[in-house]
Amino acid sequence: MIHANPLTQGIHHAGFSVPDLAATAAFFIDTLNFTEVGAKPDYPALFLSDGTVMVTLWQLPKPEQANAFDRHQNVGLHHFALTVNDLDEVHARLEQHAGVGVEFRPEPLGGSSTRHGMYTIPGGLRVEFIQPAAA
Repeated sequence: MIHANPLTQGIHHAGFSVPDLAATAAFFIDTLNFTEVGAKPDYPALFLSDGTVMVTLWQLPKPEQANAFDRHQNVGLHHFALTVNDLDEVHARLEQHAGVGVEFRPEPLGGSSTRHGMYTIPGGLRVEFIQPAAA
């Protein structure tokens, strides 16, 4: 059932605790061209945006004690997905970035002409990049 008047209007931001705030922020800024839009140095946290979605990154206080997320065992964020215009360009950039793991390379999504790829980025986050089919 599709409601005519949903109470929400999309994702405002996604927040992530990461073991290395600088490395994860550098990935978003240097590889994906996000912009730093705010910071709380005493927290410490950084707020980054691509102009559409904001990503909040928090430094774990004891990263050596953190447990990596296991998508088969943990309740929580399985992954998040970002829409891109050129998945091949994004894939090429990701392959050049140290600390990025390729779970699967760009491929059709569910037999459609929409394409996607899944990656693990610095900070241990799983990110899916999706290039919608041309209109």
